[in-house]
Amino acid sequence: MKKGEIFEGMVERLDFPNKGRLYVEEEWVTVKHVLPGQKIRAAVGKRRKGKSEGRLLEVLERSPLETEENFCRHFGVCGGCSYQSVPYEEQLKLKEDMVKRLIGEYCSGQVFEGIVGSPMSLGYRNKMEYSFGDAVKDGPLMLGLHRRGSFHDIVPVEDCRIADGDFQKILMGTLRLCREEGLSFYRKMQHVGYLRHLLIRKGWKTDEILVALVTSGQTEGMECETEFLERFAQMIRKLPLKGKLAGVLHMRNDGQADVVKSDETTILYGQDFFYEELLGLRFKITPFSFFQTNSSGAEVLYCMARDYIGETKDKLVYDLYSGTGTIAQVMAPVAKKVIGVEIVAEAVAAARENADLNGLDNCEFLTGDVLKTLDSIEEKPDLIVLDPPREGIHPKALPKILAYGVPRIVYISCKPTSLARDLKEFAAAGYQVQRACCVDMFPGTANVETVVLLSYK
Repeated sequence: MKKGEIFEGMVERLDFPNKGRLYVEEEWVTVKHVLPGQKIRAAVGKRRKGKSEGRLLEVLERSPLETEENFCRHFGVCGGCSYQSVPYEEQLKLKEDMVKRLIGEYCSGQVFEGIVGSPMSLGYRNKMEYSFGDAVKDGPLMLGLHRRGSFHDIVPVEDCRIADGDFQKILMGTLRLCREEGLSFYRKMQHVGYLRHLLIRKGWKTDEILVALVTSGQTEGMECETEFLERFAQMIRKLPLKGKLAGVLHMRNDGQADVVKSDETTILYGQDFFYEELLGLRFKITPFSFFQTNSSGAEVLYCMARDYIGETKDKLVYDLYSGTGTIAQVMAPVAKKVIGVEIVAEAVAAARENADLNGLDNCEFLTGDVLKTLDSIEEKPDLIVLDPPREGIHPKALPKILAYGVPRIVYISCKPTSLARDLKEFAAAGYQVQRACCVDMFPGTANVETVVLLSYK
């Protein structure tokens, strides 16, 4: 097959995260954003090592799996969801099958325990980062998510089904006000403009909401930025929200990268944090604190991790890549001591504060790269919990972790392909998978968490 050639075919299966496999002209072709059983038309794109990647042009026939009609009207346009046209139980089967094929060689017999669904499949997201822009070049101001495959175009996702209902009210209220004010959005290529992002976070158990408007410092053309920001805070406070407004913030970001960050934060109303509760523990969350985006699913995930690690009485547990220390604090009440290691200083500060908040005096949190920090810890672990970022464990850190030779390791993975790569190294070092399962933290999307219990032979 040649680059640019148009072809048709039936999608036979999915590989993680959303790569459809088709057999066309006696070779396998990969096409993203499709479902098993769909007949599609696509164009050949990249060719690598004799394998072709296609670009989806049109779905000619729906998959037999697609029986869900009440899905988001932005589905297929914004880049967020992949499976909303598929009933939730079928979504779970798709994800289970993809992960099992990736790690199946390490999970003999009844070791792989399937998948556990999220308690909430709609409205579960407790955090959203929206971008300002336009839907078409030189079109009216928009606020929402990026169109699938586009660096520039914005989809106004007021009907998003996976975000909390209060988020849509805040999204549309902010867009109306900014349009009325005639404000410009920040253009990423020219690095000019004012409006950049809208960040919203909400506590599942507490119902507390934190809102942050992110702008540049380019206020040319504005009569008075202070007066606008006051009107913004007043508008948010008047919205008919179901949750309780904890704070409204203004963040200034003059960096060129298209990321949500703050060079300077001003509190317009309330405070710059909110609280969330999980498994009887209370957590103080700031705008940039790492916290699972599905709180109800997080309880399931952490209960699973606690069950997998087993008996911890009188044992020292390492929580590596500990983030804000959620897992460490879940383990702490039934362990002798937990030591968390995390490279992000703000996350470590939050972990320490939350441990104090929960009255846990047997948690220690260290700031640093796992690769380097392990060399400085004198106390050796009895058990280890790993929750690395999407790229998995650093190749140079893995031998140090293996060298402890602890009898049990629990690995929590948000990217099964990275997990499969690392499991190969664990197996070579004498560890075997005792239990494994998936926990669906991201209904409607292609992502899934996997929990694995490894034991030393």
